[in-house]
Amino acid sequence: MQYDNFIGEVQHRAQLDSREAALSISRATLTTLSERIQPGEAENLGAQLPEELGRFLEVVDDVEQFAFDEFVDRVADREEVGDDDPADAAFHAQVVLDVVEEAVSVGALEDIKTQLPMDEGYDELFEIAESEGSPA
Repeated sequence: MQYDNFIGEVQHRAQLDSREAALSISRATLTTLSERIQPGEAENLGAQLPEELGRFLEVVDDVEQFAFDEFVDRVADREEVGDDDPADAAFHAQVVLDVVEEAVSVGALEDIKTQLPMDEGYDELFEIAESEGSPA
């Protein structure tokens, strides 16, 4: 998937006013994800995304273990959209990962899922992608 298509899909699915907002939530989500998963996995995922987005997954070398609520808080803090509402940030992260799922190989996203404790809330990140009514 090309950069323009990726950002356009994020903007459309998240119902954002601008491409800049779509880039902001994409950056916030991917950067936060890079802090939570192993650097090698982050780089593998980033290599399958457009270069402009993949670089957000190469930012961090130290992995931190943090809960899903902290993940959402970090996305909310990084976004330059809205008023740091956790519900909005969680939805934005879901949208970004839904588009990521379409842009990368099946194995790449599965490798990411295995590093996140799904029983501790991280399964919510993939709810849109796993629902049958996922937008095309």
